[in-house]
Amino acid sequence: MTGLLSMYQRSSLSLWRRTTTLTTTNEPYRILLSGSFSTDPDGNQSSKVNIFDRQLKRKQRDRAAWLMRPNDSFVDAVAENLLDRLEDCKKSFPTALCLGGSLEAVRRLLGGRGGIEKLIMMDTSYDMIKLCKDTEKDVHNENIETSYMVGDEEFLPLKESSVDVVLSCLGLHWTNDLPGSMIQCRLALKPDGIFLGAILGGETLKELRIACTVAQMEREGGISPRISPLAQVRDAGNLLSRAGFALPGVDVDEYVVKYQSALELIEHLRSMGETNALLQRNNMLNRETALATAAIYDSMFAAEDGTIPATFQVIFMTGWREHSSQQKAKRRGSATVSFKDIQKKFGNGN
Repeated sequence: MTGLLSMYQRSSLSLWRRTTTLTTTNEPYRILLSGSFSTDPDGNQSSKVNIFDRQLKRKQRDRAAWLMRPNDSFVDAVAENLLDRLEDCKKSFPTALCLGGSLEAVRRLLGGRGGIEKLIMMDTSYDMIKLCKDTEKDVHNENIETSYMVGDEEFLPLKESSVDVVLSCLGLHWTNDLPGSMIQCRLALKPDGIFLGAILGGETLKELRIACTVAQMEREGGISPRISPLAQVRDAGNLLSRAGFALPGVDVDEYVVKYQSALELIEHLRSMGETNALLQRNNMLNRETALATAAIYDSMFAAEDGTIPATFQVIFMTGWREHSSQQKAKRRGSATVSFKDIQKKFGNGN
């Protein structure tokens, strides 16, 4: 979730934006899909900057396990989008690791996709893991052996080359060492294994950012960080390349969720475990500032029907562990036909 990674050189990757529309009618809101060390790919150690309070995030995840809304349309839409990528692959992935974030939605919606036979579910929150285990009887995923563990995405307790696919749905953006976590994901994959991740992008909650900034300037004469820093789209490609993934791919979806009020938005964020966990956060929110934020949000962004929109930008990342069967770029200078010859043969296109 750090937006500090644009200095890493970007290799070739696919990038596209998809726009679709999704509406729901059975919920109170509607969705429109419009010092530590880490390891680099060479095995060297590099310093990591702590941005998030991981202990606080664990407690927020514990709380979210109790507040979670059944069949949350936004979470389900992201999980479905991520899992659909398994159907785009002709091969099967017998052993899968699912990391944090929307664990329950991934488990419930997995079905028979990917040919998964063994599923390992891991989260920093014991309560979240217990929730997933307790609801297992309601999941109709036949012939899938499921195991549960409490662990940290920054320190994966897995052997190298032990799983065929790593799934992370709305969880990795809370790690302090996102490149290190993705490197560990790659190492945990078997050769020709796939990593599928979804993180919140930099355009997420842009309406709330604006309203909160205006309210703080007006009421307090200054601003303090209330919303976490998030990765930009360009950073996702850099992350995949730096982590050593082959055939990296990135695409973006924006979900616009409509709420009755700003307070309902905050409650939804709590139920997802997506509230502020910055180390340098202000622990107190002035009551007048909070009310001013809600009023400004309504006056600036409210729709004609009285609802307010909240934008969630989701960045989907795909990467493979290297294997000899994968296509590779030809060596520079190995071409046998020049573009000049092609132009002479087929004309200039006029």
